[in-house]
Amino acid sequence: MILVTGGAGFIGSNLVAALCERGMGPVYVCDWVDSPDKKRNLDKHSIAGVFEPDALDSWLESEGAALDVIFHMGASSSTVVTDPNFILENNFDLSLKLWRWCANRQTRLIYASSAATYGDGTAGFDDDDAIESLSRLKPLNLYGWSKQLFDLDAVSLKGAGFAPRQWAGLKFFNVYGPNEYHKGGQESLVVQLHRQIQETGKARLFRSHHPEYADGGQERDFVWVGDCVDIMLWLYQTPDVTGIFNVGTGTARSFADLAAACFDAMNKEVQIDFFDTPENIRRHYQYHTQANMSRLRSAGYVKPPTSLEEGVRRYVQDYLATNDPHR
Repeated sequence: MILVTGGAGFIGSNLVAALCERGMGPVYVCDWVDSPDKKRNLDKHSIAGVFEPDALDSWLESEGAALDVIFHMGASSSTVVTDPNFILENNFDLSLKLWRWCANRQTRLIYASSAATYGDGTAGFDDDDAIESLSRLKPLNLYGWSKQLFDLDAVSLKGAGFAPRQWAGLKFFNVYGPNEYHKGGQESLVVQLHRQIQETGKARLFRSHHPEYADGGQERDFVWVGDCVDIMLWLYQTPDVTGIFNVGTGTARSFADLAAACFDAMNKEVQIDFFDTPENIRRHYQYHTQANMSRLRSAGYVKPPTSLEEGVRRYVQDYLATNDPHR
C-alpha cells in the first residue's frame, strides 16, 4: 500500500497517475482537494481513497500498518510566504513527524526537498548529503530554508541510527508539466508563455541585469515532470538506495530557449519582448541553475532526461492545446 501526501498537487498527482497506470498500489492520497483543478488532477485515476491532512494521524493509526512507502510531496511551496511559523508547521514539523513514524515502523519514505536549498548557487549545486556540505548552503527564502532544515535533520537522524528502512530526499529543479494549473503565480513558465503567445502572439521575458548574460539568457535546469516521476518510481523499485539526490536534467537552458520551444510547439514565429526584472526580486535573482546528476547516476539510475524541446512539445500539444489539459 502506498500513501502520497500532496497527491492532488502538481508533482504528487503526476506520481499518483503513474502509480495507478502501472497497477502499483493501492494508492491513497493525503491532501486538501480545495479547488476544481486539484480535483481534476485526481479524477482520471482509480485511487483507493483521499483524506485531508487533519486526518493523517488517525489514518496512520488505523491503516498505516499496511504501508510499504510514503511519498511525501505535501508542502507549502510558495516562495513569497513571510510567516516562518506557518512554513515550519507545514514543511518541517510534518516532515519530521513522518520521518519518526516511518523510522519506528521501518516504512520507506521518499520526500520532496527542493533546489531552493541552493540559494544563489554560489555554493554550487552538488547534492552531497554530508552535514558539512549541507550546512554551507544558504537558501534565499523561507521555503528553501524549511527544506534545508529538514534535509539537515534527516542526515543527522540517519547518522544517529534513527531512519526509515529506505529514505530519499529529492531536490527538484524547475519542473514543468500537466496538473500545475491550481498554482496561480507559481505555475511554470511554460504555462505562462503559452498563455501569452495565445493572447498576444508574443512572449515576455525578464531583461538581463547581469553583464555576463544576454536578455533572455538567464539559465535554469528545466525538467519534465515525467522524468521526476520516473526517478521516484525507480527509487521505489530500488529500495537499497538512500540519500539526498538532485532531480533535474544536468543541463542548464536559457529562458530564450524555453520560449523558442513554446513557439515551435505552437507552430508560431518567435517574437519576444523583454522587460525589467522587478526591483523587489532583482537583488536575489538567480541567473544560472544546473543540477549535478552524478550521484543519482552513480547510484544506478541510467535513463536519459527528456530534452527541453521534447518536453515542451508534449506539454503544449498533448495537454495545453487540448480541451482537458489534466493528466
